Amino acid sequence: MDREDILRYWLKSSDDDFQAMRHLLEKGDYTWSLFIGHLVIEKLLKAYYVQQVDVTPPFIHDLTRLAEKAGILLSEDQKDILDTLSTFNLKARYDDYLMAFHQKCSRNFTEKWIHEIEELSKWIKIKLPKQS
Repeated sequence: MDREDILRYWLKSSDDDFQAMRHLLEKGDYTWSLFIGHLVIEKLLKAYYVQQVDVTPPFIHDLTRLAEKAGILLSEDQKDILDTLSTFNLKARYDDYLMAFHQKCSRNFTEKWIHEIEELSKWIKIKLPKQS
């Protein structure tokens, strides 16, 4: 696969996950909706990395580190958002965190963070080439 194929892969995968995130939210599965939301942003950042740096993005899930490695300039607010989104990856994966995270994930909490994911997703996509 060439750079364009890899870029398309990350974008398509992110779009598919975006739909899954929305479906999980609609069904009330808030914990997994936020976990998938983390993946939406991770895949967009990896697409940006592929576009700007190298065809093989780093095997990391820390969104702030990934954005820094990709060369995206972030505001302090965006860094804070990415730091919080990164916790959704960890907390949704491990049983000892999952129960506390599940209790935290009310509909309002989840909708607030899904909104942040949607806005960040739009912002990153503006920086990427249009795909056909």
